[in-house]
Amino acid sequence: MVRRKYKTNSAIELMNVSNRGRPAGMVPAIAAPLPHDVDVSFEFFPPADLAAEAQFAATLHKLEPLEPEFVSVTYGAGGTTQERTLETVAKIRRNTRLEPAAHLTCIGATRDQVDAVARQIWDAGINRIVALRGDPPKGANHYTPFPGGYAYAADLVAGLKRIADFKIAVACYPEVHPEAANADADIDNLKRKVDAGANMAISQYFFDTDVFLRYLERVRAAGIAIPIIPGILPVTNFKQVAKFSKMCGTRVPNWMAEVFEGLDDDPETRRLVAASIAAEQCRILHANGVSRFHLYTLNHSTLGYAICHMLGVRPRAIAKAA
Repeated sequence: MVRRKYKTNSAIELMNVSNRGRPAGMVPAIAAPLPHDVDVSFEFFPPADLAAEAQFAATLHKLEPLEPEFVSVTYGAGGTTQERTLETVAKIRRNTRLEPAAHLTCIGATRDQVDAVARQIWDAGINRIVALRGDPPKGANHYTPFPGGYAYAADLVAGLKRIADFKIAVACYPEVHPEAANADADIDNLKRKVDAGANMAISQYFFDTDVFLRYLERVRAAGIAIPIIPGILPVTNFKQVAKFSKMCGTRVPNWMAEVFEGLDDDPETRRLVAASIAAEQCRILHANGVSRFHLYTLNHSTLGYAICHMLGVRPRAIAKAA
C-alpha cells in the first residue's frame, strides 16, 4: 500500500469548531499544510443488469488508481444477491488490482450453507469478509434467527474463523443499533464480535462528527482495540437519506436540510455540496486522529474520487507531482 500525504489545518483549529451561523463541527478556514497518512476503502453493491455492469466497470476503472485498502460488495436483504455478490468479488479479484471483500450475513441459510459460501469465497482467492447479522427479508417485521443457522454476527465471525484465516470486518453503530437495548448493550455486542475474531469494524454512516468521536472514546474505554473505521455517506438525495436515516437511527442535523434546500431539481449542485460535506467530515475526524475512511459509493465514482482528491488520496503519478 502506497501511503500518501494529506494537508489540513492544525488539529487545534479543527477540533469541534462551532461558530454562530455555522454548522457545529464545520471547518471555518481554508486548510493549511499538515501532512498525514490517509487510507480509504469503498463499498459497492452487485450490479443488477448489463447496463449497471458497464457503469460498475467504469466506476472500478476510475477508483482503482487510488489504491484503496479494500473494496467491499454488499449482500442483499435476506441473502437475495448471494450469487451476484460472489460473482462480483470474483471478477474484481480476476480483473483488477483491487482487494475485494465479500459481505456475508446470517439470514436465510443454515450454518452448513453459509460455511459453503465462505469456502467458495476463500477458494476464489478472497480473504476478506464483512460479516453481518443482516436485515430481515422484505416483509418481515423483525429479525428471527434462521433454523440451524448462525444466530448473530458474533456467531458468524467465530464460524468463519474456524473455516479459514479471513480478515473479518463487522458493523458498529455510533448512534446505537435500532434493536439494541441501549448504548452499553450495543458496545457489548461489538465486543462479542471482537472476541470471536473480528479484525476491524466499519461504522454505520453518521453526519455529526462529535457523535463518532464520543463513540470511539466509549469503545476504547470498553477495551476494544481493533480499528473502528467511520462509514462516510455522500448525500446525493437528501429526502431519501433523511427517510432512511429515521429507520436506521442516524440523526440528520437541521443544518443539512438548510444546505440542501432548493436543490431538488439541481443534481449537479447537490453533488458538489455532498462532496464538500463528506470531505469536511473526514478532515475533522482526521484532526482528531482518524485516518481510515470507508466511503459508500452507490456504485458511482464521481463523489468518492472527488472526496479522495480533497483528502490527498490520489493516483500515484498525480501524488508524486503534487
